Amino acid sequence: MNLSETPQFITWRLADALPVDLLHRWEAELENNPPDQIKRELWRRIENFIDAGHGSEILRHPMAARAVQESLAFNHNRKYRLHNWVVMPNHVHVLLTPIGGHQLGNIVGPIKSFTSKEIHRLLGGSGPLWQVDYFDRWIRDEKHLGRVASYIEWNPVKAKLCQDPVLWPWSSANEAAHSRLEGR
Repeated sequence: MNLSETPQFITWRLADALPVDLLHRWEAELENNPPDQIKRELWRRIENFIDAGHGSEILRHPMAARAVQESLAFNHNRKYRLHNWVVMPNHVHVLLTPIGGHQLGNIVGPIKSFTSKEIHRLLGGSGPLWQVDYFDRWIRDEKHLGRVASYIEWNPVKAKLCQDPVLWPWSSANEAAHSRLEGR
């Protein structure tokens, strides 16, 4: 198997979406659990917290969300195949497959750098926009791929931002957003 072309589930959030002291408190609470349980529970807590809407939520602004969405689409079929995505008010979920030997860090880093500068240019502001790192996970099989794709597209519904994923304008579930990607 060519791991460099394995689909990846990637999540990154705004720098202010999750207070560092809260994350450290959760890690301390979970430290005596088995490592796989710690990862799972920490992920669940983080997702629930950010879906509840914390921090500046600057990605709620249409110009900011569009900048992220267009940045994701820019290297589709150049550095990666973009399968599914959603731009939430304070985080981004992406399912993509790197192509042509491109490494994940050389895909995500430029997206975060460009969108940070572009959002600051469009809306004003300065300083760190995104968390320093990102979460990534290899997709194990077709069943896992389907679960992750569904999770991504239903995230706005889970967060009570809309009643149907097709209504969220910053998602691959939205026909207009998806057709812009295919038009590239």
